[in-house]
Amino acid sequence: MTWIYALLIGLALPLGLYMGRALDTDRHTWLDRLFGPVENVLLTLAGVDRRVSLSWWRYALAVLKLHVLLIVLVWFTFMVQGVLPLNPDGIAGMNWNTALHTAVSFATNTNQQHYSGQAELSYFSQTVAIVTLQFLTPATGLAVLLAITRTLLRKRRDTNAAESDSTETTGVGNYYVDLMRIVMRVFLPLALIVALLLSWQGVPATYDGAQRVAQLDGGSEQVIPRGPVAPMVAIKQLGTNGGGWYGPNSSVPLENPTAIANIIETIAILLIPVASLIAVGVISGRRRLMVGIGAVMIAFSLISTTLVVVSERMPNAALSGLAIADSPNLEGKELRFGSELSALWGSWTTQTSNGSVNAMHDSFNPLGGLGLMMDMFVNVTFGGVGVGLIGYLLYLMLAAFIGSLMIGRAPELFGKPLETREMRWISLAILAQPLIILGLSAITLAFPTLTGNSNPGFHGLSQVLYEYTSAFANNGSGFEGLGDATPWWNLTCVLALAIGRFLPMLVPLAVAGWLADKRTAPEGRGTLSLETGAFVGLTAGVIVIVNLLGFLPALVLGPIAEQLTLAW
Repeated sequence: MTWIYALLIGLALPLGLYMGRALDTDRHTWLDRLFGPVENVLLTLAGVDRRVSLSWWRYALAVLKLHVLLIVLVWFTFMVQGVLPLNPDGIAGMNWNTALHTAVSFATNTNQQHYSGQAELSYFSQTVAIVTLQFLTPATGLAVLLAITRTLLRKRRDTNAAESDSTETTGVGNYYVDLMRIVMRVFLPLALIVALLLSWQGVPATYDGAQRVAQLDGGSEQVIPRGPVAPMVAIKQLGTNGGGWYGPNSSVPLENPTAIANIIETIAILLIPVASLIAVGVISGRRRLMVGIGAVMIAFSLISTTLVVVSERMPNAALSGLAIADSPNLEGKELRFGSELSALWGSWTTQTSNGSVNAMHDSFNPLGGLGLMMDMFVNVTFGGVGVGLIGYLLYLMLAAFIGSLMIGRAPELFGKPLETREMRWISLAILAQPLIILGLSAITLAFPTLTGNSNPGFHGLSQVLYEYTSAFANNGSGFEGLGDATPWWNLTCVLALAIGRFLPMLVPLAVAGWLADKRTAPEGRGTLSLETGAFVGLTAGVIVIVNLLGFLPALVLGPIAEQLTLAW
């Protein structure tokens, strides 16, 4: 496990430095000469004036407008895919509520699937609709992070009194320029490299239809779905998307055929989220702050991963009395990967908003399932591309408010006063998670005909809780014993998906815009420093306490009670 962390950091360091230079709109490098001409042509064709810097609310409006348009187009595509091209297997259109859920799910970087990919989506839907969203939605998260970095985090070179007293409204950047840079300079090159590596390992990359082969025992013909799988898997992992080409995701040998492919896909889950910390440090100049945030994230990651790995090393209680009763828990796992690599993937995929799987999470031991849910409750261990660090900034703002009061200072952040308007919205963005998850879970469990859970008692509660947690955290993985392809699950998850994506992402952007218009107070002896070890610890404590207070009762009724039942 240690060597995989080391490999991850070794790859993320140079990538982060590259991203810091490639995505900084205030710095001109050789990358502008390489990518600039193509970007300029595409932006001109789209009618975008790259010189315009948008206010925070126009930037947010641009994000929402594009996503609403994409959702409508993709929703329609899924429903009429039966008459569209690139459908060699003759797959019919989706029903309206499953199509809506799928469109919103992929447009929110969640990729929660209430369908089986290879059986219910055509090649056109997979490559034109799904893969397009898998590029644009993580790029949007990173774009909003760049806007916040420029507005709130970047150290100002000139700190004279005139500038400090200025209250002139400033722009946060151009969403379309940011989006173009991220896709062209980061996602496309990385996805190309990973897709080639996966194709080398045997992942299909073809537009031919399913292959039909005669079984060796002379039985019926076997149909083996294929398609341009490698390019889709590459961006699903790199963009913390997670939606698999096949229903069982990366536990399918065609999607994850070898040990090398498994390592590539595992590393890709965390590669850009970790590199983003370095990139923001380069762009903002706040390297010490990013080191502190990175230390908290790595600490949370190690604790969670250790818990899940140790849990899956334990025997499965259902096998008690059998000859293999003392073996690690291999239920729902590929024997090619075993318990540890499956647990590592499960932990990393829930520490981000990735949600892809190489084992079935519903079959994890109760403590393992507890670790996966806690990852999604916290959702800032590394988080999704861009939005993970944005979510951390929400907790940082709350910690700055609390810390300022503790030292007898008026609450401030980087010298800007945190006042009622900012704290009201910060609190709403943080408290929306338990309100939505627990509220929808309670309603669903109150009406057993709605739940569709395959287990009674404690584990049945965990299945429902996990599904809504996965939706709100924009993760997408599931306890797949749940019968979730129903109008109730589709529509309620749409609500959780949309609120969980846009509220925690756009509130920090609004706060950054509001703070940018305020006067900056000069630093003094009593100024709260956000780069000290004490403040790093305070922020980590706030994250833990807020999530424990919100979700501990539900966890006690779910995985903790299940574990205690098995233990006794």
